[in-house]
Amino acid sequence: MSVPAAYLGVILIWATTPLAIQWSGDGPGFLFGVAARMAIGTVLALGFARLMGLGVWRREALATYGVVGLGIYGAMLFTYWAAQQIPSGWISVVFGLTPIATGALALLWLPGQGLTRLRLSGALIGVAGLGVIFGGGAALDERAVLGIGAVALATLIHSVSAIWTKRLGSGLHPLSVVAGGLAVSTPLFLITWGLFDGAWPVDLPQRALGSILYLGVIGSVIGFSLFYYVLGRVDATRVALITLVTPVAALVLGHVLNGEPLDPRILAGAALILAGLALFEFGDRLLGRRRRDVADKGVL
Repeated sequence: MSVPAAYLGVILIWATTPLAIQWSGDGPGFLFGVAARMAIGTVLALGFARLMGLGVWRREALATYGVVGLGIYGAMLFTYWAAQQIPSGWISVVFGLTPIATGALALLWLPGQGLTRLRLSGALIGVAGLGVIFGGGAALDERAVLGIGAVALATLIHSVSAIWTKRLGSGLHPLSVVAGGLAVSTPLFLITWGLFDGAWPVDLPQRALGSILYLGVIGSVIGFSLFYYVLGRVDATRVALITLVTPVAALVLGHVLNGEPLDPRILAGAALILAGLALFEFGDRLLGRRRRDVADKGVL
């Protein structure tokens, strides 16, 4: 597969995931949607890991699987619930803060991590963007506020899980990590569905069924594989651009395919979040390049 095709595939899958999450809960309920998706993803991930000869069930890997599994469970549970409260595009915008949240947590938990002034400025701009979205007050009803808060909490859980996994430093194959994490989280989703719903849907709309299958097969397995394929062949700067493009694409898709409004306040907040993320990811690189150019001109 060509790298550009894989790169575009990652953007499309990540951009369509929030909308598919929302659709998967229309009819059967969000708990059934997430439990079914994770069950499908677990079977496929374990199957692929077996075909590739990866040893998933190793004692030294259990701690990593536990951290990843709990991260998947917490982040996805709040995300799926939030998808029933707010437009799907908003989910991608708030989740765009993940690199900033991860960077901030790395300062506390990973030795040798620093936070430059540009990165701090980017983080503050991103948080200000979230404040603009929340600051609508009267314009946002209680459901919207709770939904945005749930996605922000999901982002934090995801970031904590990522940093904790890095601290463990297991050196496992990425597919083994996902397969093991899904094997831990899926029983939790099934138990949660059984406790709070437990009713098998009598009528499963085609759109909901298609979304569950899409998320289980494309979102959980193929999307993950494409991402690591790209990560191994493209420099980190270009990979980081995915987090800038995806929220914009998700907002447009939600508007076109689901009739979601593009509120000016949401657009302004999204612009600030993306600007902060861009400064956080690329500010130091651009400044370093500019200094080198100035130094080269001085030598000449």
